[in-house]
Amino acid sequence: MHSELQISTRTDDHALEAVPEGERQNWLQLSWSTAGIVTTLIQLFVGALVTFVAGIRIGLLAGVFVAIVGALLGWGAGHIAFRTGLASTVLSREHGLGQRGSALLALVFGFMITGFIALENVLLYKGFLFYLNQPDTLGMRVAVYGTLTIAWILLTAFGFSLVSRVSSLALVAFLAVLLYMMVDVITTSGQSWSSVMQFGAQMPPEALKAMGATTDWGKFSFCVNVLIGSAGALALIDADLGRYAKSSRDIAIAAVIGNIFMDVVMVAVGGIVMYAGMDQLVAHHVKVGGMTEAAARALALQSPDSVAAAFIVFGGVLGTLLMVFAQSKAQVLNTYSASLSLTNLADAVFGWRPGRFVFVVLANVIACLMLIGSILEWFNSFITVLGILTTGFAGIIIADYFVVKRGAGASLGGAEEVNWAGVITVVTGFVLAHYVLNRLVPIEFFTSLVVSFVLYPVLRLGALSRMKTARS
Repeated sequence: MHSELQISTRTDDHALEAVPEGERQNWLQLSWSTAGIVTTLIQLFVGALVTFVAGIRIGLLAGVFVAIVGALLGWGAGHIAFRTGLASTVLSREHGLGQRGSALLALVFGFMITGFIALENVLLYKGFLFYLNQPDTLGMRVAVYGTLTIAWILLTAFGFSLVSRVSSLALVAFLAVLLYMMVDVITTSGQSWSSVMQFGAQMPPEALKAMGATTDWGKFSFCVNVLIGSAGALALIDADLGRYAKSSRDIAIAAVIGNIFMDVVMVAVGGIVMYAGMDQLVAHHVKVGGMTEAAARALALQSPDSVAAAFIVFGGVLGTLLMVFAQSKAQVLNTYSASLSLTNLADAVFGWRPGRFVFVVLANVIACLMLIGSILEWFNSFITVLGILTTGFAGIIIADYFVVKRGAGASLGGAEEVNWAGVITVVTGFVLAHYVLNRLVPIEFFTSLVVSFVLYPVLRLGALSRMKTARS
């Protein structure tokens, strides 16, 4: 019984209530987490993907644009969380969705973050297979995925303070190996820094056509649609972390740092390392894997696994160890956010509060179930769709707090079971962005965000006005 109480104390850390003032943190402490959660293999793959589709310049331009948008959304959501002390999904009960309506955000955000747990696990697994030169068998899957799952559960079970410490140590180590790899790969390739900063699209024309990336605008739109998914998720994570902030300025700085690392640093490093090291990576596949040069190049260009392989080929034993270390801190933070969403989901729908440790375990179990499908194969669709939804949710929360609350004097969202204005806005924004206006406005989050900022206040203020009239 005593051990159960200890686990509950370590893992519940105010999942459903405001964080006390005595546990608030400054911008540097928060930034270890906002930067740590985005410095991962999957973000390096995203960087390589967008720069290989659009070229390094357009890829970085899109990255800067998304970093600005993401930082603003992150500060907005984080500021509200700082004021209320509540996590993003619990926050939406008061601002945007209502008590039971918040289950919609918890479901979408929880699914997205759990999906990232699964994605990162897959990349680690592929890296292990590559390093050990082992075949993909059921026994290897059970051994590796089982070990990883237990590790994430145990690490997260010690609460937020350990998450922050793991993140800070791993971030410094990961950045150090990235810097080493960049310098070593460029030097070994014989290319100059100026040449690797000017490369264009690397994908074959038929692939670019299928992606709608045959023009500069098409390439820019593709990059933004891919990058905004993670930015939308980070904005909601900024709220999860912002409830620990000592001031609005602290979470604002942490949000900016996180978005710069994710959309600028990781895009640049992912693109440069993969471009400059392409010949070495292809040569390795030909020598070790017995592939033809064409097959090896196609694999390196199009497979997310190539990022993990690059760490092993270019970084050696040290690179492999730091790859695992870096993924560990991100997976702990992913598990933390996923468990918060699942906690709110269970409470909003069923009134069930077994303690967050249960949801730490459940998040990782669901991530394992996701591995049954080929999650890497539908990554682009996965990240684009959830990017539309997460930016829409963030927009509704911000619009409710800064527009509706001021216009109506107070928001009544927390008093309602379902805030239908918020639910209708989310659904409308998604349908318009992804199905109706996607050809006219190819950067799909534009539509969902505008709908959140325009339609939601109109619907909500109208509903509050009718409620006020009915009461009088």
